[in-house]
Amino acid sequence: QNKGTGIISALQSGYAMSSGMYITRMDADDLMTTDKLSSLKNRLQDSTSPSLATAHVKYFSAEGMQDGYLKYESWLNDLCTTESHYKHIYKECVIPSPCWMVDRETFDMVGGFKMERYPEDYDLAFRFYQHQIPIVPVQKVLHYWRDYPTRTSRTSPDYSDNRFLAIKMDNFILLDYDSSRSLVLWGAGKKGKALAQLLINRTTPFRWISNNDKKIGKNIYGQIIQSDTQDLPKDAQVILAIANPEEKKQAIQDLKSQGLTLKSSLFPFC
Repeated sequence: QNKGTGIISALQSGYAMSSGMYITRMDADDLMTTDKLSSLKNRLQDSTSPSLATAHVKYFSAEGMQDGYLKYESWLNDLCTTESHYKHIYKECVIPSPCWMVDRETFDMVGGFKMERYPEDYDLAFRFYQHQIPIVPVQKVLHYWRDYPTRTSRTSPDYSDNRFLAIKMDNFILLDYDSSRSLVLWGAGKKGKALAQLLINRTTPFRWISNNDKKIGKNIYGQIIQSDTQDLPKDAQVILAIANPEEKKQAIQDLKSQGLTLKSSLFPFC
């Protein structure tokens, strides 16, 4: 019985009663393959250093799946295939919340379920990233993830877009932002504006650019939107807030042509 309310309290209650060497979690209405636990455990034991094991997942629903969740499933599984989780950590939660395993000592070291912040799975993923815990994937589906209209991640304000953007920005400033370098925000849509407000509230200086001719030259929140066609400083760190897949792909190509690379200088936030 949960001693408090909400998922975080339930996780804390469950962990307090656990005693094993390895820690994992899943929701009661999901399904796992018969070899899920042994496959994750064996992957950890094969690793040469303390690591986090994960695997491919598959969504299912009695009502049929929506495109957004199917795209997330495909993206997560592609991260497993390419072993590139941390490279894309600012886009979305890179570790499926019901399909991972880690040894207790490493779990306690990163703070486990102690943090009272939603979305709790994304917060935990960032703490694994902060401590650079290697992610070792199992290259097959081990977990079947149930979706339904009243699911908490669909209905609770704890999982709103603003919560996700705030946790991304907080961790970027903590873990990757270099105040000695120029910071550029590319994108002036809904997410770009929300990110700009977060930077302004922090009094973090940045240059704001856009590829939308209708927004270039406009004053938004006291910031003048500049054209994306101008060369950026060689030391720039760029937050990409471009939602359109083709426009984002082109922007990444343009930035790479200027010598900027993912993870060190280029941070896609959507």
